[in-house]
Amino acid sequence: MLKHTAIYISNLENKKELLKKINTGMLFPEVLNLKEGVLSDIALKSFIEKEIRYERSHIQTKTSNSLKNSSEGERKKALLNHILKHQPEYVLLDNVFDCLDIKSQSDIENKLFQLRNEFVIIQITTRKRDLLPFIDVIYNYEKGELKAYDNNFENKNNYFINHLPKPYKNIAEINNPIISLKNINLSYGERQILRNISWEIKPSEFWQLIGPNGSGKSTLLSLISGDNPKGYSEDMTLFGMKKGSGESVWDIKKHIGFFSSEMLLGFRRPDTIENMIISGFLDSIGLYKHPTDIQINIAHKWLDVLNMFNIKDKSFQSLANGHKRLVLIARAMVKHPSLLILDEPTNGLDDNDAVLLAQLVNKICKETNTAILYVSHRKEANITPDYIFELIPSQEGSTGAIV
Repeated sequence: MLKHTAIYISNLENKKELLKKINTGMLFPEVLNLKEGVLSDIALKSFIEKEIRYERSHIQTKTSNSLKNSSEGERKKALLNHILKHQPEYVLLDNVFDCLDIKSQSDIENKLFQLRNEFVIIQITTRKRDLLPFIDVIYNYEKGELKAYDNNFENKNNYFINHLPKPYKNIAEINNPIISLKNINLSYGERQILRNISWEIKPSEFWQLIGPNGSGKSTLLSLISGDNPKGYSEDMTLFGMKKGSGESVWDIKKHIGFFSSEMLLGFRRPDTIENMIISGFLDSIGLYKHPTDIQINIAHKWLDVLNMFNIKDKSFQSLANGHKRLVLIARAMVKHPSLLILDEPTNGLDDNDAVLLAQLVNKICKETNTAILYVSHRKEANITPDYIFELIPSQEGSTGAIV
């Protein structure tokens, strides 16, 4: 009889192959006779696409919002309820806790625990911290095969030896603070999103922005980046510019380096690794202008830092998921921006790649004057911000607190 099973997999392995082997009974013949339920980002994406195509939702969320307009936590809880209504005999969980706040993780884990005797669970995870505590059997998936689980993971190697390159332009004046928000209130219709938010970010500071799904983190980021037109009616000073004083969006964005795990979905061009980094100088995807010798030289120094100079002419798309993120963070940093925004940078990474990304972030914090704003629901063991700003939701909108 199939027991509750977890499979720990590296991002270097072929997850699509693993899913196929599970669904066709190659790994667990017992599943061929069982009714399946799948809780994954791929399944959610499929339901969202159907929702858009047919202009109606096949899944009911607790807030009655569409899946497209719901938070990740609400989406996954709604999908779990949908699965349970069809009384599955086994449930396949694929990185089920990605993008979820602590409460949503706890809600899903508790529900699965309460129902663990009603169906079999097969969990796939790239992070050992996400293993469900009531799992009976754990495997590693290596080279296309299930192997005995190895619980020992410790990567203490310093991957980044060379110093980061210096800024390619002299910065005449560093604004202090670089971000100043005073009593920010923002609503959409009758729904209050942010209430009396006051916050300052100074040069070289390392902040983490936390808050549950739907608390307004993305809205706050859109104000800081200049993308939200509602910022013109608020008391904000961004990089020395009073909001609404005649500045353009690009006047603000030139001071910001930005990386989000979702950016990987937008890069489909066959650019080389070198050109991808150089494009950070030009604020473009791909090279449409000839870079200067200085820009090329700095890009080469970043390639040395990333240990990728010898493969600089390879396609960016040929890199593993974790190394793509290192390149995109270097791309965001080539101009030494005043502020580097990292939006859920470890989402979807495996344990080894999460360590590499943390080492690069810590190196940027140590060796530059760039302030870092790290946005994540969860604490990452190797990322240690100096300050934490928390959004605390309520019916009257989210308030902010330094914790």
